[in-house]
Amino acid sequence: MHAQQSRPVHLRRIDPTRNMRRFYSLTVQPTLFGGASLIRDWGPIGTRGKTMMVTFDNPADAANALMRIERSKKRRGYRETITGVE
Repeated sequence: MHAQQSRPVHLRRIDPTRNMRRFYSLTVQPTLFGGASLIRDWGPIGTRGKTMMVTFDNPADAANALMRIERSKKRRGYRETITGVE
């Protein structure tokens, strides 16, 4: 897995006309058995939001899923943010 593929992704979608302020975060974490888990966090900005974890046998599959979801969210209006800044 390339370092570029395993970086955490932090996205935001802010649309004042629709009163929308959302975040979406994607992270790949290694498992104890050589696989990888894709951790997805999302919800309104300023809240804890929801979390979902999907485990893959192959770390490359987790990285591919991260990139696929990132592309999908960017098509829906989410934009990348600086890590750790609200």
